[in-house]
Order: sequence, then C-alpha cells, then structure tokens
Amino acid sequence: MASNFVDYVKIYCKSGHGGPGSAHLRHVKYIEKGGPDGGDGGRGGHVIVRGSRQFWTLIHLKFARHVFAEDGEGGGRERAFGRDGKDQIIEVPLGTVVKDADSGNVIFEITEDGEEKILAKGGRGGQGNWHFRTATFQTPRFAQPGEDGVELTAIFELKVLADVGLVGFPNAGKSTLLSVVSAAKPEIADYPFTTLVPNLGIVSYRDGRSFCMADIPGIIEGAAEGKGLGLRFLRHIERNSILLFLVPADSEDVLAAYDILLDELRRYNPQLLDKQRVLAISKADLVTEEDRRKIQEKLPPDVPSIVFSAHANINVDKLKDLLWAEMNK
Repeated sequence: MASNFVDYVKIYCKSGHGGPGSAHLRHVKYIEKGGPDGGDGGRGGHVIVRGSRQFWTLIHLKFARHVFAEDGEGGGRERAFGRDGKDQIIEVPLGTVVKDADSGNVIFEITEDGEEKILAKGGRGGQGNWHFRTATFQTPRFAQPGEDGVELTAIFELKVLADVGLVGFPNAGKSTLLSVVSAAKPEIADYPFTTLVPNLGIVSYRDGRSFCMADIPGIIEGAAEGKGLGLRFLRHIERNSILLFLVPADSEDVLAAYDILLDELRRYNPQLLDKQRVLAISKADLVTEEDRRKIQEKLPPDVPSIVFSAHANINVDKLKDLLWAEMNK
C-alpha cells in the first residue's frame, strides 16, 4: 500500500541574485552636466522555510526537487530603486529539521506555527553611481553589480511532534490502542511491522479536551544500530513529550521486554530517558485476572503503570486519565 507519510526530502535551493546598480547620468534639457542619478538594484529573493500546522508530513515537497527565488531588478534613472526579487516560501510541518546535505550539519529546526527562517539569503542589490559622487569626482560612470545568490542542497527531515509517543516492539498493540482512543485508522494485522510509518491520532478527553498521540513503528533489538527500519523511526520519538511504553501481557518476561526497549533508546540517545514515561501492559484480555495482578505487582514503582486491553476495553479510560495527569504535571 502506498503511504502518504513522507518524512525525508532533499531539495536544491537557490536564492536570487541582487540587481545591479545603475550607472545612469542625468540628461535634462538646458543642463549640460546633470551628474549621476543611477538608482540601487533590488535585493534578490530569499528562500524561506515556514512552519505550518496544516501539514503533518512532507509529501507536498516530495517532487519539489528545485526551488529558485527571483533575482532582484536593476536600478534605474532618477535614483529609481530596482524591485526586490520575490521570495520563495517552503511550508513544512512542525518538527521539521533542516540540514545541509553536504556537511550533514543542522541549519535550523521549525517547531512553531508561522515560524520563518531564511534558508538561502538573497544577494544584496548593487549601489547606483549616485552613491559614488564626491566633491572631486562628480561624474562616476560606474555602479556596483548585485551580489550573487546562495546555492545549497538541503535535507528536510520530519520528527513527529505529539504529546504521547507509543514505544514498543512490533505487534505490541500500538495501532489497536490508537484506533480505539482516536479517529485514526492505522492498518492493523496480527503480524510484525504492520505499521511502517508513524500514525497520528487526536485523543478526545473529558470536557472537550484532547491530546495528540503518535503510533511509532515498532522497535526491534538492534534498532539503535540501524537494524530493520530502526534509526528512521527512533528519531520520531525525540519530539514526544511523554513516552508510553507498550508491552503485551502475554510476553515471556514483561520486565525484560521493557528493559530492552529502554536500552534501545539509551543507545540511540541517552537524553530520551529523561522524558516522562508511562508503562502500559497491553492485551490484558489474553491473560487471567490473577496473572494481571501478578504482572502489576512486578512493575517498577518509579514509573506510572497500568494493565489494560484496547481490544476488550479494559482500563482504557484509566489509561487516558493517567496520561492526562502525567502531561499536566
């Protein structure tokens, strides 16, 4: 199935050249030596990146291989300024990181709606000859050329922004939970890696309140080393304010599975362990009530935890209450 989620694009960007200044000399009837009156050239257009809440993915940029801003206009007679070149604006979803493709260095990040950053600055317009007149040099017949624009190839990389990020092995029940608590309709099946791209859902809470939940594709052991689709997915976890760890109740060892997930995050980026965590044991309907109680007793006391089932609607509302309380601490 073709996906509409695009989280990586590479675009060649070029800002506009500055317009040349004019070297015009004033010609007026009855004035033999009118002197210089050449105006300045206009600034070249910038390439600007702007954040927009209207976008959740970079798919609209998938085929935008080249972005060129307009050149500035040349100066004119009678000190007329050239028109500035038109800026080119690239709209991106919040959570987009822009990197230099050659060096790999981060240029900037866009995290707020309406936030604008100049990616490629337009060249300055050249000064007209009017600027170069002096008491001893009253008829300069030259003007400045405009500055060249800037060329670069930029990588746009999306890191999903959400209040809650679901972290777990493939087939842990993340997609099922998201489909139950929100209007999102992720593909769900009983085999690993059904989710190949992040799914976002708005979870309705009490009194008209809501929060955003992201179903991040499943982690496998070795994800931090790039096994499977690991590194591509782990970066999306960086921007979630709370990490909701999902471990199935029918796992051989619930705590061992949780420790493996923690270790993958630690190896990828130790700072992720500073985020708020909630541990949720999913698929509670697959084990007995006695087993649920035993699992709950073994869970680490320093992490808020709950045993639930999205499929059988066991403790789903309590899970939402727990997440809301953690978000508003």
